[in-house]
Amino acid sequence: MDNLDRLKALLRRQKLDALLVTQPDNRRYLSGYTAGDMNIGESSGVILVFRRGAPLLLTDFRYQLQAEREAAGFEVRLYQRGLFPLLKGILVERGVKSLGFESHYFLHQAAVKLQKLATEIRLELVPVTDLVERLRICKSPDELKKIRAAVRLNEAVFQEVYQQLQPGQSERQVALRIETLMREKGAERPSFETIVAAGPNGALPHAVPGERLIRESEPIVIDMGLVLDGYCSDMTRTVVLGRMDDLTRDRFRLVRKAQLAGMAAVKAGATGREVDRAARQVIAAAGYGPAFGHSLGHGVGLAVHEPPSLSMRYHRKLQAGMVVTVEPGIYLPEWGGIRLENMVVVTESDCEVLNEDVTFLDV
Repeated sequence: MDNLDRLKALLRRQKLDALLVTQPDNRRYLSGYTAGDMNIGESSGVILVFRRGAPLLLTDFRYQLQAEREAAGFEVRLYQRGLFPLLKGILVERGVKSLGFESHYFLHQAAVKLQKLATEIRLELVPVTDLVERLRICKSPDELKKIRAAVRLNEAVFQEVYQQLQPGQSERQVALRIETLMREKGAERPSFETIVAAGPNGALPHAVPGERLIRESEPIVIDMGLVLDGYCSDMTRTVVLGRMDDLTRDRFRLVRKAQLAGMAAVKAGATGREVDRAARQVIAAAGYGPAFGHSLGHGVGLAVHEPPSLSMRYHRKLQAGMVVTVEPGIYLPEWGGIRLENMVVVTESDCEVLNEDVTFLDV
């Protein structure tokens, strides 16, 4: 059963005649259409999936050729006067009485227009959340193949940059080199803005690379990911150039111990909360609990952050085929931070670590 058939089965269970899909990753997952949105207010198109009948891709002239080339099995229709006049005619034409829409990715302004349309044609609007994401959460063998390739390329980029890393380079220079090399080696783009945070800047989990120069003997947090064939990778390594002092070594060993505990807890049937706790209690027992303030990990696929979550708030059970990060860290103002991140695939009995599971430090 392909992705569209699985979605149609969900529509039948929820008694929906059709679903309006606006979220770009969901659109790509269902149709193969790769055009992205410039922002949430400027769409490159939407798709309409019907409980019965062929699906449609609605877009404008700018994307017509790409849509027709990529969205196999979809009829492409162009809107001349905006989406909603075209949408109104199609819903009447297809006899749609109940329409789901992705309420988590819909501007209020657009929702108002959709509600007006619904009133005019006596249509029941049903807000849905994470309907397509529910299908995306477990990866197919083909998706896992693509994710593995993205991870391997990400590591190859890191290895090359790491070998050239020297004191005196700025954070910004290193980040630029990483993202340039990603594209040179075939990546579509970074999956997020690369983080290079040296010394005290490492205390910021989402630090922005600046002009600070890298120095010997200080932790350097490098968080990087790329998109290859639509799928993301995400990896963090913390490195030290030159001699590492005993305090840094002890803290590094602690984060590594927490990461190993987290990865050991990943398996089908474990909850995200349980996996998070396995790593978090290692750091808390050493007295650094408040210094680990983010969740242990997140799902990765077409989006670099997607369900499931490894966090104290995620009570759902993991399933085989899910791909998650395991990334504990400690962040100490005035000193810096250490984070280690691998991607893993959940299996029935444990997990498969996708990264080359090394630390780049002799600890």
